[in-house]
Amino acid sequence: MKKWFFSLGIITFIGFVLLFFNFTHEEMVKFDAELSEAFIGNEFVRFFHHIGEPYWIASATLLLVLFLLFRRNNYRGMLFVLFSVGGGNLLNHLLKEWIQRVRPDMPHQLTSFSFPSNHAMVGLLYLFTYAYFMTENHASLKWRIGVWISAITLTLLVGLSRIAGNNHYGTDVLAGWMIGYSFFIIVVIWYEWRTRMMNKRKPIAD
Repeated sequence: MKKWFFSLGIITFIGFVLLFFNFTHEEMVKFDAELSEAFIGNEFVRFFHHIGEPYWIASATLLLVLFLLFRRNNYRGMLFVLFSVGGGNLLNHLLKEWIQRVRPDMPHQLTSFSFPSNHAMVGLLYLFTYAYFMTENHASLKWRIGVWISAITLTLLVGLSRIAGNNHYGTDVLAGWMIGYSFFIIVVIWYEWRTRMMNKRKPIAD
């Protein structure tokens, strides 16, 4: 990946830390209220929460693992997927239990905690992981741009769908995107480092 993607991962981590310490401040509360007013009741946006549901993510993850196994024989890629999606999901639950922010007040609300949004965080992780492997060895610039724009667009819609359904505050979603991207970059760094190491070990043909 381009070096500035890694720099962005540091910036998003700092952004997550700032949100963690400030989501109860007056400015952030106002920010949450404005986003809720803008998106709550938008059924088009709300539809995209399905793409971030656990059953969808589990199915998509399994398909990607099978593709990497049978079509590419990419075992490190399989670990990439498990670290990114599975590890990210675990991290999200640990953060929620540690921070324990209560969800927006609404009838029949979910009982789990709110910060950061699982849909935003794990949705980004699995969509970006798909985009990474769909563009990893593809020479076409148009294809790479198209895939990444699609992944980013879906990531935004999945996160915003949680505001539209009043399941999360805007700061929950923003935090999910930020820590999700930072975690994704960590996995990419590990994967690309291991790939370089393995390539160096390959014997040079006569």
